[in-house]
Amino acid sequence: MKKTHSFAYQARYNISHEPTGNEKVIMICFHGYGQLVDFFIRKFLPYAGEDVLIIAPEGTNYQYLTDFQGRIGANWMTRHERELAIANNKAYLDSLMQELLTNFDQIPRIVVFGFSQGAATGSRWVNDWHIKPDTLILWAGLLAHDLKIDLAEEQLERTQIFMVYGNMDEFVTEGKVLEQREVLTKIGKNATEITFEGGHEIPPKILEKVMAEII
Repeated sequence: MKKTHSFAYQARYNISHEPTGNEKVIMICFHGYGQLVDFFIRKFLPYAGEDVLIIAPEGTNYQYLTDFQGRIGANWMTRHERELAIANNKAYLDSLMQELLTNFDQIPRIVVFGFSQGAATGSRWVNDWHIKPDTLILWAGLLAHDLKIDLAEEQLERTQIFMVYGNMDEFVTEGKVLEQREVLTKIGKNATEITFEGGHEIPPKILEKVMAEII
């Protein structure tokens, strides 16, 4: 007999600085499969400051990246108990942001950045969130394939969407990009597409270019 049990759980996240409540932008950065936020957030810290707060939640599943020792990475889910992981991610992220936003009298601009697996996780979560994001950046990743289209039409109606990917990215193929454009058409959106010479990565120069457009 399969059952579930709910209990209090601690999850890690990194933040650029203690929020003052005066920041104009909150950027929520979702890492990819096998990454840890201690390292991932460093890519975005140069853009943090009195006007910009960077927060990077960490996936709650952990694994050794090679065999049974050495480097450890986090992920948002696997195919095992996938729906349960999605529900837990939502509860975690909703609670985290609810607590963070108590520092603000008015909600700042919300930027959601998702890299690789984080693109699916971030887009799935924000599509069900009670706050509409101002910007959604899908970097080397795609909208969640199980995105609720009817909700997305309303939730992302005023959201600026970027698709950023390398021309040699084995995970973001031409076919995947075409599928993504079709999904965006269904929800009445166009994305600003930015491509670069490279693979499954976040080149600092390209990140700088994108950040200049949103902050």
